[in-house]
Amino acid sequence: MKPLRILADSNMRGVEAYFGPLGSVQFSEGRNIVAGDLTHTDVLLVRSVTAVNESLLQGTAVKFVGTATSGFDHVDTDYLARNNIGFSHAPGSNANSVVEFVFAAISAMDGKLESLLAGQALGIIGYGNIGRALVKLCEQLSISFVVYDPWLEEGLVPNPASLAQVLACSVITVHTSLTRESPWPSYHLIDDEALRQISEHSLLINASRGEVVDNSALLRLRSSGLGPSCVLDVWEGEPNVSTALLDVTQLGSAHIAGYSFESKFLATRMLLEAVTAHFSLNAQTADLHTSIPQDVELSVPPELEFADLLRWAFSARYNILEDDRLLRTAATDTQTPIAAGFDGLRKSYRIRRELRGSAVSLNRQASQSQLHLMKALGCLISQAGD
Repeated sequence: MKPLRILADSNMRGVEAYFGPLGSVQFSEGRNIVAGDLTHTDVLLVRSVTAVNESLLQGTAVKFVGTATSGFDHVDTDYLARNNIGFSHAPGSNANSVVEFVFAAISAMDGKLESLLAGQALGIIGYGNIGRALVKLCEQLSISFVVYDPWLEEGLVPNPASLAQVLACSVITVHTSLTRESPWPSYHLIDDEALRQISEHSLLINASRGEVVDNSALLRLRSSGLGPSCVLDVWEGEPNVSTALLDVTQLGSAHIAGYSFESKFLATRMLLEAVTAHFSLNAQTADLHTSIPQDVELSVPPELEFADLLRWAFSARYNILEDDRLLRTAATDTQTPIAAGFDGLRKSYRIRRELRGSAVSLNRQASQSQLHLMKALGCLISQAGD
């Protein structure tokens, strides 16, 4: 077979290392990809900002589309199927990154982590890859949870609950895919009525799709001093983020919850496997684990326990307050439109390593609770003197 001609979103990591042996690789800004770029392209690799549909692909040479994201509401998969264009996404590649984002957000809000450790339940909307990863970590940390996902058959969801029951939790985190399909559309699932059911003392986190939460309704409530505290990583109308909503949001970020270094590499690797299978190729490429260098070992402060230890751990690899600061700075930059600033933050995103898999050093006198918590977080533990 002839070498493949590959066009990839410039925000993807590891594309040259993984796909280089298959042919030629070119890059483009995801929002700027147009049909004219695909005249001589066999494989199109995108992220969530590229709408892949008939208007983009008609008359092009594209034979395969891959999106380095778990969700694929930006891809017209029906059109691809009708035109014999292969497709794959990367389900679960960013799950742990988003889970660590969620717990970093909870840890940054006064008292919320303590409330969960004291027995209050975490309300989870959506039991896909991210929802399942959240449940697993909750179980490891002995945190109660309830889950709302009406699309799944009874018995597949642990601790199933109604939407009203989830909205009654002290922390609610949203991880559903975006759909307008009946009978349970997720578009504006959290509308004005739902928002008014959430206590003003609760925390709402949205790291799924901006349209799942009615941003206008949330803005009205927050502006009037009502509604829950909120952490928003996703926004309606991206990249044209509502600066008014950002002003009344506790923490905001530029759709980067899943942007860990590890998740980006894993997504690219998953697409490579799909492409080689589709074209019946046998590519000799670098292994994911050897492509990601080890980060500096973390040393656990010996005096920390329970909530303080978890708060330290989640912030040791990821500073969520920095992402909030960067987005607010972009929003107040009078020289650059917010849309350009939003996309700029995503394009130039710093290297952010995951806590899971991190090498962690504990004092030889470390308590059993310290050992348990670090193991629950998936850290690789050594003890001083080992």
